Amino acid sequence: MFHSFNFDQQEVDLQQYYFFRDGFDKDELAKIESNVAKLPFNNATTAGGHDKKLRSSSVKWIPQNDDWYWLYETLADYATQANFALWNFDLHQIPEQIQYTEYYASEQGHYDWHADIGPGLLSKRKVSITVQLSDPDEYEGGDLEIFKGGSMSGPFDKAERKAGCVFLFPSFMMHRVTPVTKGTRKSFVLWLGGNHYK
Repeated sequence: MFHSFNFDQQEVDLQQYYFFRDGFDKDELAKIESNVAKLPFNNATTAGGHDKKLRSSSVKWIPQNDDWYWLYETLADYATQANFALWNFDLHQIPEQIQYTEYYASEQGHYDWHADIGPGLLSKRKVSITVQLSDPDEYEGGDLEIFKGGSMSGPFDKAERKAGCVFLFPSFMMHRVTPVTKGTRKSFVLWLGGNHYK
């Protein structure tokens, strides 16, 4: 009689997110805001192009250089901790720049349901990081929501709105930023990757 063999493996939870409520303190947030102000704005796009029905926001790209090394290093450390705790992905690169984003109520700023993976370089994304930069009382709406299955009418898990919170999740999970109805929501995102999923 044939017997199958199962090898011990780390238990993972690919439908779970992780967060550091106090990932960045007020001094670090002030430093980020001051340095980001020197960078130029761009209109936000998606892998499919520029569609304001899907996404309405303005972005800046934070370079991978000596001035910003501390920020990339900090985010890589948070991602490593979260990955070890939950997902055990093969992570070994940060091939893309941090994307700083502003969502304006005056433009109904939002980003509809999407996943962060796609063709080419996007196919290597494993962990998505969102860092909340605005205080909760600076805007209304603009919730980062995660879809973990079930009905697309909700309810959905919502990310912490505290300034400085670092929120991490697998890049294939569906998520959105609901329309900002008052003020401006500021955040930045980064993706860590490795080899293709297999």
